Amino acid sequence: MESNGENLSREQFARAVRDLELITRQIAARYIEQDVPLTWRLLHAIETEAVADLGFAGRHEAALRELFAWPDDFHFPETDDVVDVALSDALPAVFAFPADAYEQAARHGRPQLAVAH
Repeated sequence: MESNGENLSREQFARAVRDLELITRQIAARYIEQDVPLTWRLLHAIETEAVADLGFAGRHEAALRELFAWPDDFHFPETDDVVDVALSDALPAVFAFPADAYEQAARHGRPQLAVAH
């Protein structure tokens, strides 16, 4: 049987994931509206802006926010090449949410914004 503390931690994590998703999708939407392709460099910029979001920092404890940082040995390109999700078996959530937003835009009339597979 789980304690209330364990449930609270899961609930806090779930809230943080939803919050991060909303933030990254809002940032990505700004670029989608301008027809800016999703490059690796832009993906890193979206990640930087999202984790630096003051609202996100204010709503979630530092220890919880640190769960979204990936290990130092995780390396993704920092180029102007269009994002190719086939390059990695797993994208961190802060990368996966904007990539999905771009894919949705591509499926809904903006095929030029599709990420590579």
